[in-house]
Amino acid sequence: MKILRFILFPFALIYGGITVLRNGFYRAKIFKSSKFSLPIINVGNLSTGGTGKTPHTEYLIRLLKEKQPLFTLSRGFGRKERGFIIADENSTATQIGDEPLQYYKKFGKEIGVAVEANRVMGVMEICRNHPETDLILLDDAFQHRAIHAGLNILITEHANPYYKDFMLPVGNLRELRRGKNRADIIVVSKCPNFDEVNKKEIIAKIKPNKNQHVFFSRIKYGVIYAMNDAPALQQINNRNIILVTGIAKANPLLDHLQKNNSILHHFKFNDHYNFKLTDITEIHNLFDKFAGENPMIITTEKDAMRLLSKQFSDSIQKYPWFYQSIEIEIDNAVRFNEIVNHYVEKNS
Repeated sequence: MKILRFILFPFALIYGGITVLRNGFYRAKIFKSSKFSLPIINVGNLSTGGTGKTPHTEYLIRLLKEKQPLFTLSRGFGRKERGFIIADENSTATQIGDEPLQYYKKFGKEIGVAVEANRVMGVMEICRNHPETDLILLDDAFQHRAIHAGLNILITEHANPYYKDFMLPVGNLRELRRGKNRADIIVVSKCPNFDEVNKKEIIAKIKPNKNQHVFFSRIKYGVIYAMNDAPALQQINNRNIILVTGIAKANPLLDHLQKNNSILHHFKFNDHYNFKLTDITEIHNLFDKFAGENPMIITTEKDAMRLLSKQFSDSIQKYPWFYQSIEIEIDNAVRFNEIVNHYVEKNS
């Protein structure tokens, strides 16, 4: 590993230099950063993924959806179609991406969900099509400097915080660590029990500016939903599981499930993986081999959005497919909510 890092280090320097130059152009206002009159909250990170942006965005949706008309705006990573799209009941992950589809499936009757790679154009289209919109949540746009967000929330993972990471391709950072200075709120995600976290030490390493706030969050595993007509399960124990994941970091879910269950096999695919019918067939063939042990197939909520495709529906309906829902819990949530609500109320 050290040899590989040594080989890739010059490329990391080049990539880091490009990001420094680009950010410098924005600071010097050589590159334009568009500002809008409505409140915009940006949820992002410094790394390439796996920090838990999606459940944190959902936390904000739950917090704010009753207070003003809001839209989420995402790039729609992995989608096949291009341009601005507002999600509706006919949308698929292929059209808008798995994360926006997840927002729509959960909150589509209460909020708007849109995708557009150009965030400035996306905000303009939302305001043009839905002028009643009074708040926009930007999903994964921390490096999208062309738009000025009034409140920037940076998510960094407890097990691999940005201050221990390196620039691509040596590590997973999209920009230098100093990029954290643009954040108003820094959330250390995927913590174990809060009383097991050395918060003072982590905050000392983050070195927040006087106007920055640091919070800690952890995953809460919720209901296990069936992908067919079977009833949902509040919890499972002593079950044989075939786990299927296509996310950046599956270890937290794996650890959670194998505490009280047996993992027969873990089909581990890349983040945002586009499943093929041959993959589903391979999974079902393994299920058939263990049919006598009454196994169940569990995937993540994000993966389920891609597996809801019509090409898989007939096959999946015949097998016990489930997905694990998750939420996040924020330590000192009252203060976190207060900061977010104050920003929105002040700028609405």
